[in-house]
Amino acid sequence: MKTYEKLLSIIVPCYNEEESVPLFYAETMKQEQYFHDKNIEFEFIFVDDGSKDATVAVVKALREKDERVHLVSFSRNFGKEAAILAGLEKAKGDYTVLMDADLQDPPALLPEMYGYIEEGYDSVATRRVDRKGEPPIRSFFARRFYGLMRKISKTEIVDGARDYRFMTRQVTDAIISMREYNRFSKGIFGWVGYKTKWMEYENVQRVAGETKWSFWKLFLYSLDGIMAFSTMPLAIASLFGILFCVVAFVFMIFIFVRAMIYGDPVAGWPSTVCIISLIGGVQFLCLGVMGQYMSKLYLEVKDRPKYLVKEEF
Repeated sequence: MKTYEKLLSIIVPCYNEEESVPLFYAETMKQEQYFHDKNIEFEFIFVDDGSKDATVAVVKALREKDERVHLVSFSRNFGKEAAILAGLEKAKGDYTVLMDADLQDPPALLPEMYGYIEEGYDSVATRRVDRKGEPPIRSFFARRFYGLMRKISKTEIVDGARDYRFMTRQVTDAIISMREYNRFSKGIFGWVGYKTKWMEYENVQRVAGETKWSFWKLFLYSLDGIMAFSTMPLAIASLFGILFCVVAFVFMIFIFVRAMIYGDPVAGWPSTVCIISLIGGVQFLCLGVMGQYMSKLYLEVKDRPKYLVKEEF
């Protein structure tokens, strides 16, 4: 048996992907010969994120045919971010690549991605140039999120960016070294830096199964991204406080002057109620923003494991 000089670790987070895993494996293996010609061997790391279907059994069946297939199975659902970290930590490869099992990350791009690595890039990232097949409302808010992040964060987060990314060992180790509990990989990829090549491709539909990302889950995930890589919400809360202090001071002067000139206190309880309600609402908004940051700090200080492994091979 030929011994290969280098190893490519293919990391595949899975949650209820029993139908997709065999199709993904078969499609990815079509690129095997190209990498063998480059003296690079594959290893597959499927990270089961507490699936409720037969995903684990399907991966075990693949393992019986191919000893390069590995499994990390969580004790429960910890989320995709934890699955990504677990896969990176288990990977032994000189190179690593993150891919979804549903084939929305086309394996056919792997040779081109490695070509850029050979040219001297440390990382090759992918982004979708369109969102065909997505609900319009979801696409609209996704674009607004990326636009907002470009304005409030110093970390590069590209519109349409996927987790599909080819990395050298150095980049992989840098990502693993970031130990925060509240992880947002798209931001982490940008924060670590290194020389990155962006590849664009058209959106690809899932090969099987259904998306696990509801609008609400994506909304919460976007909040995690904002809190993890920007302190701008805190600055905005502070500006609101300053603004309303100034407005209140101006109103005090206005009332005093009016009373001195006309001898008539300001009348009108409806306007008073509206002003109090507005200021109260802004106060609660600012408290909510600070509460979000405190909740993240609370989870970080507890230092719980990012995931727990039930089974591994």
